[in-house]
Amino acid sequence: MSDTPHAAHGVALPQRMARNVPTELLRSFVAIVEAGSMAQATEMIFLTQSALSLQMKRLEDVLQQKLFRRDGRRLILTPIGEELVNHARTLLALNDRIMRTLGQDLEPDPICVGMVQDFADTLLPDVLEQFRLGHPRARLVVRVGGSAELLEMFDRSRLDLVLCLGQHGDRPDATWEVVGQDRMTWIGSAQSAESAEVPLVLLEPPCRFREAALRVLGHARRGYRLVMETPNLPALRAGVRGGMGVSCRTRRFAIAEGLPMISGTTLPAVPGIEIVLVRRNNLSDAANDLANLLAAAAGS
Repeated sequence: MSDTPHAAHGVALPQRMARNVPTELLRSFVAIVEAGSMAQATEMIFLTQSALSLQMKRLEDVLQQKLFRRDGRRLILTPIGEELVNHARTLLALNDRIMRTLGQDLEPDPICVGMVQDFADTLLPDVLEQFRLGHPRARLVVRVGGSAELLEMFDRSRLDLVLCLGQHGDRPDATWEVVGQDRMTWIGSAQSAESAEVPLVLLEPPCRFREAALRVLGHARRGYRLVMETPNLPALRAGVRGGMGVSCRTRRFAIAEGLPMISGTTLPAVPGIEIVLVRRNNLSDAANDLANLLAAAAGS
């Protein structure tokens, strides 16, 4: 008779089966924690809120532990949930490393990049041409908007890279660098600039160019009136071209768009502005290559 309790007649008896935690459940769990809510997490992993809720119930069933408690409309992590976060991130990082090094990446994850309109209309075409030569199979998602809007998307993990204007402070798990300088300039007709009340065509707040224009006009005690405001740059461009009034933008944008710049002392001088690249840590080689191309183009 065998001394081994797990064998009978030479046949091994099955061990107690190990339980596995599905990585897709952990990925959704981490997304909810990082986004701050299920509603925000839906934009990161492209599942409905009801599907996420079912996934979290399944994860709690697998672990036989409560991971969240409700405080009004807010989801608060339980102590077990807080402990799970670090384990989940470690396991997902290992899973992703295995897939990067050993898996056959037939469909690479998209690189999500955001930039202000000034750069989308000027340096982006050349950057994309260079990037395509080095990474012909890469997928890109490009968002164009204001700096504040893009950085909000970055904070919600919807963007990997942001090329924006002006410094906006440090962000967790990310680095930022000043990659170039530009000067603000007045654009529009000289006749509008000489008006007793300067007619202004401006973007809606928040907008650094709007703030700068109103600040220098106020300091110079120069009269002005807002004749047009809009949330998007194409409409502002149309307002300036249509003679509605003057506006303030970068020299790079004015030159690329062929918009007349107002020189001399007709209007008070507007300041320079820094071009900043924000990138998430631990990006893929392709994403970092794209970031480096954007930085080089913005600094030229």
